[in-house]
Amino acid sequence: MEDYKAQASKSGASKSSASLGKLILKNRSYRGYDNSFVVRRDQLLRIVETNTRIPSARNTQQLRFRIVTSEEAHKVLPHFRLGGALPHLHLPHEGSEPRAFIVVCAVPPTDHYTYIDLGISAQTMLLQAVEIGLGGICIGAFDKEALKASLELPLDPLLLIAIGKPAEKIELVSISADQSHTYYRDEKGTHYVPKVRAEELLIE
Repeated sequence: MEDYKAQASKSGASKSSASLGKLILKNRSYRGYDNSFVVRRDQLLRIVETNTRIPSARNTQQLRFRIVTSEEAHKVLPHFRLGGALPHLHLPHEGSEPRAFIVVCAVPPTDHYTYIDLGISAQTMLLQAVEIGLGGICIGAFDKEALKASLELPLDPLLLIAIGKPAEKIELVSISADQSHTYYRDEKGTHYVPKVRAEELLIE
């Protein structure tokens, strides 16, 4: 084991693990963005391009992507909501809406393997966004038919991913499995996300 640790250290494996850990920690679901920052198309393309290097169940590679920059954001903004657990806050606050999106669609027919790919894709793209100094959120609560019509999509949308420069503070809170999993905010606007402790995720 000691020889393995030494070899891993020399190869830079420990450094890579630390980098991944930081990316995962920063990869939160942001609901407020700095609208003075404009996400460029090339940044969104770089995020989408991660899909050329990730796993795909049975290698079907069904997923397709529609990039939406700030010029078209008005076509997307009316069709989704954020902060379902905090309806009284009416998130996102005016002036902090996301202004760039990636719409994830799929070539039919879809099955449960498609959604395995969707999860891998979404997480990988958000990690790439964090690596280049951005952040985002996966949005499942959106009007699929209205969005499809608004963007004239040839395929049905499965997921909407907002991308931008985060403008809010998010903290993780360690909890036991029987405690509430619902996220919340304090009077200063800090967003708290409960996460079950690792030892309680294990099945003995």
